[in-house]
Amino acid sequence: MEMTSDLVAVPPGPTPPPTTADREVAAEPASNGPGFWRSARPLLLRLHFYVGVCIGPFLLVAALTGLAYTTTPQLEQILYRHELTVSPHGSAHSVADQLRIAERAVPRGTLQSVEPAATATGSTRVLFTVPGLPDGYNTTAFVDPYTGKLLGTLRTNGDWLPARAWLDSLHRTLHLGDFGRNYSELAASWLWVEVLGGLVLWIGAPRRARRLRRTLWPRRGAGRSGIVSWHGALGLWISIGLLGLSATGLTWSAHAGASIGKVQDALKGGTPSVATTLPRAVHGNGAPTRDIGIDGAIGAGHRAGLAGPLVITPPSKPGTAYVVKENKRSWPEGQDSVAVDPSTGRVTARLRFADFPLLAKLTRWGIDAHMGLLFGLANQIALAVLAVCLIAMVLLGYRMWWRRRPTRGEGPRFGRAPARGAWRALPGRVLAPATVAICVLAYYLPLFGFPLAAFLCADLVVGAVSRGRAK
Repeated sequence: MEMTSDLVAVPPGPTPPPTTADREVAAEPASNGPGFWRSARPLLLRLHFYVGVCIGPFLLVAALTGLAYTTTPQLEQILYRHELTVSPHGSAHSVADQLRIAERAVPRGTLQSVEPAATATGSTRVLFTVPGLPDGYNTTAFVDPYTGKLLGTLRTNGDWLPARAWLDSLHRTLHLGDFGRNYSELAASWLWVEVLGGLVLWIGAPRRARRLRRTLWPRRGAGRSGIVSWHGALGLWISIGLLGLSATGLTWSAHAGASIGKVQDALKGGTPSVATTLPRAVHGNGAPTRDIGIDGAIGAGHRAGLAGPLVITPPSKPGTAYVVKENKRSWPEGQDSVAVDPSTGRVTARLRFADFPLLAKLTRWGIDAHMGLLFGLANQIALAVLAVCLIAMVLLGYRMWWRRRPTRGEGPRFGRAPARGAWRALPGRVLAPATVAICVLAYYLPLFGFPLAAFLCADLVVGAVSRGRAK
């Protein structure tokens, strides 16, 4: 991707015998395809090389922390068994009684939501906002619905218990706050580039015999060609999963996520919410004449057809309704919600997940799949396999780079980069629209654009230094 390149005549000298690395580099497949492919492949190879070397550490960290995150459902059941699990016996207390017990346990808290026990052996969760906690964090009280006893309180991040919240923050920010979000966004912004580029290079590589088998299955070999085969075949098999992780990771990133949100809103594909403003004014001094309470709101939700785990949010101010929402994030999703008038228990608004815009549904499914929630244990196993394979591919990539290093003479001891100046061979009818497309992507994905500019600048500097030494 060098912008300028000079050819300098150098007096011929004695040619030393080729080393193992030289023979392996020379043995790489040549670009024998059509004219466009002959000109495009070297440029794509150089980009793939630069991205792999420079972005590889970020991908490696994201894969390692993501692998740790896949264990959270089982980890929570072990660490918080006392708070999460109860022994069913007798009849359950009303949710209002359980709420009063939780409120006594968190006297400084402001009620945010209530999650009644979803199973016979589950506890009721009551979430409070408490002054002094970091943004996004709550105090959650756990109550045994049968005995009415407080099981304990934990600092949570929304639905996430402390262990999941800690691992989630590690994966997204490395516990470095907003600055740390740049690392995961950088990895997500370039993962799709590396995957698509690698797919084109691997599928388009010339093969003399058994083309399909050599494309799909790695071949044995101790040299660099064997490493390349494992790297390419493994990437081919997991490419769809990696592209999905890249796309869904970008949806809640700091910079690209904001751009994606604007595009979704422009296409009317944002996630809707049920209307909570009551269609009629409240009585007298601004307070309703009566309140059906949390149990009345749950009953209204059940009569409206809501099932499974529920989350009940109390009215935020006079003139607004209870919100009763399904909280089932496995397949099929349960995300229906209703607004309930606190005075009458009448459902004033309804929102079904089936009525969500397609983009909103895809976003919800993608995020839940990324978090290992959509398909339960199978989803967790698939994510763990993807993480392990990505780790292996990054390490294989660095091994290939190491095998390209010079093994004799002076000069840098790092692996050789593919040839420079390949962009000049591209026809203008390809280079011009490609440049426009890259600029548009760079605008919407800043952590794709800025590193790309840095790669180009670094390549120009390295090229200038190399030409200066040659002269």
